[in-house]
Amino acid sequence: MAKSKTAADGDVVTIKKYANRRLYDTERSCYITLDDLGAMVRDGRDFRVVDAKSGDDITHNVLTQIIMDTETRGETLLPVNFLRHLIGLYGDKMQGVVPQYLEASMAAFRKNQQDVRSAFEGALGSNNPLAELTRRNLEMFQQAAGAFIPGAGKARDAEIAALKAEIAELKAELARKK
Repeated sequence: MAKSKTAADGDVVTIKKYANRRLYDTERSCYITLDDLGAMVRDGRDFRVVDAKSGDDITHNVLTQIIMDTETRGETLLPVNFLRHLIGLYGDKMQGVVPQYLEASMAAFRKNQQDVRSAFEGALGSNNPLAELTRRNLEMFQQAAGAFIPGAGKARDAEIAALKAEIAELKAELARKK
């Protein structure tokens, strides 16, 4: 994720959470949803959520709720074994170092992710004669990976036929270029 757009200025958007569970964005002067907060996180916006009545910082709880809501909708990211290990660390002697370790691990993951993206962009970049072929192969790989999703059924057969046709087209195109 990119560095926070507001953190660079030292500004942190304050979100107030009211007793009726509504969230109020003080920067834009409007009510927002947990989905809006998720989008702010993905956009690199820095914010803190405070309880409107007590003034307590409840950002951690709200971010956890966003994860729970997303996981409940079927967009699972956290494997069951990871969750079991994480729960097992509560109350453990090592509990104090876990947050720093997880943050460092996530920072390393984001850096590696950015490096891979940069490498792919270079491979798909301009003036590369294999760029179009690489792009098509990547699309075919993504389509093929989608064929392993349970319940794909007849759609999977159609995708396979389309992939075979596209491969034949690519082979013909390569033959013409030689």
